Amino acid sequence: MAEAIRLQKLLSQAGIASRRAAEELMRAGRVRVDGVVVTEPGVRVDPEVAVVEVDGRRVRRAQPMWIALNKPAGYVTTRRDPHGRPTVYALLPPELGGLFHVGRLDRESEGLLLLTNEGDVAHRLLHPSHAVDREYVVEVEGEVDREAQRRLVEGIQLEDGTVRARRVRLEGRAPQGTTRLRVVLQEGKKREVRRMMAAIGHPVRRLVRVGYGPIRLGRLGVGEWRRLSEREVAALAEQVGVDRDRWKPKR
Repeated sequence: MAEAIRLQKLLSQAGIASRRAAEELMRAGRVRVDGVVVTEPGVRVDPEVAVVEVDGRRVRRAQPMWIALNKPAGYVTTRRDPHGRPTVYALLPPELGGLFHVGRLDRESEGLLLLTNEGDVAHRLLHPSHAVDREYVVEVEGEVDREAQRRLVEGIQLEDGTVRARRVRLEGRAPQGTTRLRVVLQEGKKREVRRMMAAIGHPVRRLVRVGYGPIRLGRLGVGEWRRLSEREVAALAEQVGVDRDRWKPKR
């Protein structure tokens, strides 16, 4: 017999919905356990024994799945876009359409985006308490001097609080008057890098995420995706303090 888990967690692990959305499904009377409608969050079930249904269809806990996608510019990080813009899910086969994206990259940003059916672990990776590095290569307008780099590390005051880079490294300068930087942050506020750079007078021309925690973009082609290796998944587990025995990526 497996350890009993909260019903909304089971629905999240099955790729049905996030925890919050699963709770809404329950409150709407759309979830049954062993034939009985369950409307209150917090109910625990044995995932190996309980018969769980959503809208009359049996729910089975999926094997953990983690993929890395090299997001191109021009794609939005959402399942559906009311304005008809292409989404990152258009780059994936239909069977991966139920995966959750771990954070977001704005429309014009590029690079590494993680997706998974482990909604709970994705939430841990996003939580500031786990201090997960996000690494970017940024091309900005103008010549970024040492004083500007120091300000990025010491902290920039934005409208939603102070943000700071963990590390900033000069990567190079271009004849057309741009500077390329490698920037590491541990937060995921909306358009954080772009707003930081604008605040010091160096608007972003191009932004590519090249690392998320222990996972690297590497040579993954633009618009391509790959499954994470068992070693990579184990490294993510260690990053957020999850028992490695639970983590077996789908092959």
